Amino acid sequence: MFDKKPIAVACALVALSAVSAKAADTFPTKPVRIVVPFAAGGGVDLTARILAQRLTERAGQTFFVENRPSATGITGVEYVAKATPDGYTLLVGSQTTQAVVPAMYTKLNYDTTRDFVGVTEIAVSPLLIVVHPSLPVKTVKDLILLAKARPGTLTFGAASGGTPHMAGELFKLTAKVDLLFVPYKGEGPAIADAIGGQISMVFSNLPVSLPQAQSGRLRALAVTSLQRVATAPDIPTAAESGLPGYEANTWFGLFAPTATPREVIAKLNADAKTGLSGADVKERMAGQGLFVVASTPEQFAERLKAEIPKWAKIVKDAGITPQ
Repeated sequence: MFDKKPIAVACALVALSAVSAKAADTFPTKPVRIVVPFAAGGGVDLTARILAQRLTERAGQTFFVENRPSATGITGVEYVAKATPDGYTLLVGSQTTQAVVPAMYTKLNYDTTRDFVGVTEIAVSPLLIVVHPSLPVKTVKDLILLAKARPGTLTFGAASGGTPHMAGELFKLTAKVDLLFVPYKGEGPAIADAIGGQISMVFSNLPVSLPQAQSGRLRALAVTSLQRVATAPDIPTAAESGLPGYEANTWFGLFAPTATPREVIAKLNADAKTGLSGADVKERMAGQGLFVVASTPEQFAERLKAEIPKWAKIVKDAGITPQ
């Protein structure tokens, strides 16, 4: 007599696969929650709402944004990590939530690599390096020379652990300069103090800092992307302005719990890519300093494979701890 167990297991797997495929064919059959782990109004929230609108149009079911804010985004991210992996609870996160925070906090109840699968990288947003007009610098090269001449006296401000903070720490490490970090509760107060001269500079998101540079309240030195941006074509990149290889973008991505069926991930990805490809969406995003990526899950996985250790190393080298 032969053992019937392997046949039974194989049949069960085939049946399960068929059920998953059927579920994906009809997905979604009810509203889908997209969790944003921050308060409404920020870059993550804006990106999620644009995506939710497009997914709703594509799927014929409502995709709605639910804000679950906490200072570092941990509450919302953990909620999605523990959600039923059926595609009906998703996360829009960033390198702050998925790479920086896990490096800063050693005791989290989730792990980005273990507990999440990336559906698509939605968009990226470069930052702008801006200084108070009284600072005697006009290029990144000038800034580096001044910082080396005055170690520990030039200051930059940001919310601890956010991309503007990490961009400044990466600048310090890449340029080998000593800048003093001043923590703020958010980007707005840091910009206000830079305008007032209380701090020397900020590494700030384009929609926030570009109007201040255009008005002359702050002086723009460079964008932090490897290419110039269409909304500010006259501003050079940091590499062009004196720091080759420097890059610090904010990226935003759509995530699902790891065990979500592959067919559902594929359906979400296809709808997201189609929804984000329209010229009107790209124009709306660009107006907010966001540039559409719309990658495949495989491309996003490769991105994460590079990003997570990159930011973890910066957190470690800079000695960043929660504040």
